[in-house]
Amino acid sequence: MIKIKKILYPTDLSEYALHALPYATELAATYKARLCLLYVVDNYLIGAPGAGFAGQPDDLLHRVKESGVSNLKNLISKIKDVNAESAVLIGTPHVEIVRYAREQDIDLIVLATHGRKGIAHALIGSVAEKIVQMSPCPVLTVKHPEHEFVMP
Repeated sequence: MIKIKKILYPTDLSEYALHALPYATELAATYKARLCLLYVVDNYLIGAPGAGFAGQPDDLLHRVKESGVSNLKNLISKIKDVNAESAVLIGTPHVEIVRYAREQDIDLIVLATHGRKGIAHALIGSVAEKIVQMSPCPVLTVKHPEHEFVMP
């Protein structure tokens, strides 16, 4: 029998990411698992030269991190009947998510896909795809409901 004790829900706090949260919470409730919500502040975007942010990079990093903490607390306050916790990390999202999954002995990762295609996918890449490739545990990816699957 498969035992799921810890489920990781990495989020970028976007509308797309929120579509995976019901899956994560329902699975956590079903398996009586701990739900870990994780937000990663992308240090490349914060520290990118010429990004045009006002203020010192450290100040901006602190504000973005605090905003992430606040947003995750807000999400947790809406989750019922599930033991949930949150964390905010700084770094490259897919690297930090996989590292967190390893360090915290996560049994399942539930995350959303943005459904980028073509040039956007080539330039930005897919965090979800990298996590699936590098993850130490199974990964459930949830696509946005507006992105309907069509057979070729």
